[in-house]
Formats: sequence, structure tokens, C-alpha cells
Amino acid sequence: MTGLFATADAARAFDPLWGEILDVGRDPGTGGYRRFAWADADRTLREWFAGCAAARGMDLEVDRNGNLWAWWLPPGWTGEPENAFVTGSHLDSVPDGGAFDGPLGVVSAFAAVDLVRARGITPRVPVAVTCFVDEEGARFGVACIGSQLSAGALAPERALRLRDGDGVTLAEALRRAGRDPAALGPDPLLDSRIGVFVELHVEQGRALDLVDRPLALASAIWPHGRWEFTFTGEANHAGATRLVDRRDPMLTFATAVHAARSSAEKHRAVATFGKVLVAPNGTNAIPSAIRAWLDARAADEATLTALVTEIETSAGKAAAGDGIGFTAEAESRSPVVEFPPEPRAQLSAALAHLGDVPVIPTAAGHDAGVLAERVPTAMLFVRNPTGVSHSPHEFAEAADCHRGAAALAEVMAAWVR
Repeated sequence: MTGLFATADAARAFDPLWGEILDVGRDPGTGGYRRFAWADADRTLREWFAGCAAARGMDLEVDRNGNLWAWWLPPGWTGEPENAFVTGSHLDSVPDGGAFDGPLGVVSAFAAVDLVRARGITPRVPVAVTCFVDEEGARFGVACIGSQLSAGALAPERALRLRDGDGVTLAEALRRAGRDPAALGPDPLLDSRIGVFVELHVEQGRALDLVDRPLALASAIWPHGRWEFTFTGEANHAGATRLVDRRDPMLTFATAVHAARSSAEKHRAVATFGKVLVAPNGTNAIPSAIRAWLDARAADEATLTALVTEIETSAGKAAAGDGIGFTAEAESRSPVVEFPPEPRAQLSAALAHLGDVPVIPTAAGHDAGVLAERVPTAMLFVRNPTGVSHSPHEFAEAADCHRGAAALAEVMAAWVR
């Protein structure tokens, strides 16, 4: 049994769009992407998004937090959009990230609009393609800034004080981009304008390849968060200082890294120290201080709390024994997200022609998870045959990307007719 939209048509809609952004922000040495919020590559991608909207006669909106919206309104629609079918994702990346995480959802959204229009379908409710700003948090350290601000989950005052690695605040970055920092804040129309938000995303982790299925729906997002650990010791000469005279925070940090791995295994969770800043960062100097960020995720809130508490306790004991100063501070924490069953059931019905579409949880955070507190949300995953993500080696087969775009068009058409 086949659906309304063929993958051959999806390929013709998807591939040109994909090719237009494939080289934007790509490092020729690593092959990875550096698409950071409000930087050059991000500006180019925002211009590309605006061009996609203009080429389709869609109304472009840049909301108070910098999120992009391309609106396809029903004939004769006046006033603010309401009860819209919204789909999209993000265009920013982690350092040396892959091509698919984020952009796959935005490209597929525009391709889906093209497919639905080509079938002569006129929507009875507004349709929007959206791109949320700074989902990865690679520049300012907090994930999903755009969607969190709009949903009221992140205070504008805190957001504006965030700094990147060069000491530039978000407020300064916004001003340089020609935006007013004072405009940041919750979107008062969010609840009324979004009838449902469907985010298509490349699978992160490996589940679909193991059951030979190209697509899946999301059941939940694991609770997760980021914690900043600071270890302070004493800088000294790496060659001339006796081992017994050293106050080396690197040794204590290494203990914390090992504790994170051991605790994660114990709790069947994950914990990663992925970002580290060392001072003075000299090859022949004992460090004076280390700042390290822990990313921790677990299947439920109690397990996540126990995991992080265990890591903090272990690091504190090691610091006390080594004569090292130690602090740990929560930078962000996202609760478990259970995607509502009704949108998922409607998606399943729209995709019934595909047969069994698995329903799986994910340990990765998404804008859909942030918005789930306010509006109905759902996620559609495209198979990642290797499971690698946040890496230049992230990959999805072209045929699966075409299936994803076609499936998104099926869902869009079923929702708006």
C-alpha cells in the first residue's frame, strides 16, 4: 500500500534544498560543521531560510527571540495564525557536528510544503515551517535558547548574560546582528498559534537499523542537564615541582571523569564530560584551575538526580583528599518529556500505509521537548544506520531522507485537509 506522496517526488523536492546548504559552515579539514548562533554561517542559513519562504510566497516572520517562521496561510485568512500545523527544527550545530542534526528537519519541512502544494491541497488551517535559534547551545552553553525563551522556560535576564568562549554576551551578539536584546521574552501567542508541532529529526543513537525500519515516532525524551564543575589548585612548574608539593586539579578532575563513567554504568544512564577549559593551559605548567561541563541523562528523574549526586560526591571527596577547591553548579536541567498520545496516534494513522512504524524514546534533547509543556508536539525520526551523531560522520541514507520528507508531507496533508 502506498501513500499520497511518492519518494521519487520527495527526492525532487528535497535534494535541491539539501544541496543549497551542504557547504555552509563546513570545515574543509574535519568535514564537520560550525554553525553557531548569530555567527557568519548562521546568518547565511537564516538568509537561505528567508529565500525559501520568499520563493514559495510564504510570509516570513522573525519573532522576538530570533526564531524564524515561514507561514502558508489558507486563502482569505486574516489576522494572527491560529491552530497551525507547524514543522521544522534548527540549523545550528555543535562544534564539528554532522550535516543532518537540525537541517534535515528544516529541509524536509519545506520539501513537504512543496509536495502538498503539488497535489493541489489547500490547507484549512495555517501551516508554518519554523527554525528555532541556538538549539544546540554550542556558543552560549545553554541548549534550546530560542524555544526556551518563547515557551517561558528561560528568563530573558539570564539569557542575555550568557557568554561565549570569547566573552561575548548574548546581548552583545544580538546587537551585532541588528536585533534588540530587550525584545527577548515569552511568546504570548504560542499556545493559540500552534495546533501541533511535528519535528522531523535524524535518529541519534542506533535503534532503527537493528529492526530494519526507516522511520519511527518518539515516545519520550529522557530527562537531562548540564552541570559546571570547577576545580581550583595551584599553578606551578611541571618539571621543577615535586609530586608531593603539587596541588594539581587535573588529577582530581580525572577522578571525576572516571566516577562519571562508573556511575553511569551503575544507573544504566549516560554521563559525559565533553567540554573542558584549563588555566593557564600550558604544556609545562601545572594547571591552576579546570572548568568542566558534565552532560548527564537518564531514563527518569530519580535516576538522573542519583547519578549527578553520586558524581558530585565522588568529585568532592577526591578534591578534599587532594587539597583542591571544588564547586558544582547546575547550568540547565530539562525534565522528562512524555509526548502526548493523541498527536502520535494521528501521525500513526497518516503513516499506516508504511506498515509498522516503531515508537521509541530518545536521550537527545529537542525543541519539540521544550514546546511540549505548552502545545501538542510529536517527533518523527529518520534512520541513522551507524548511530553516530554530533560528529562529521553522522549519516542518513538519501532514500531514508526522501521517505522522511514524504512521510512528513503525508502527516501535513492529513492534518490540514
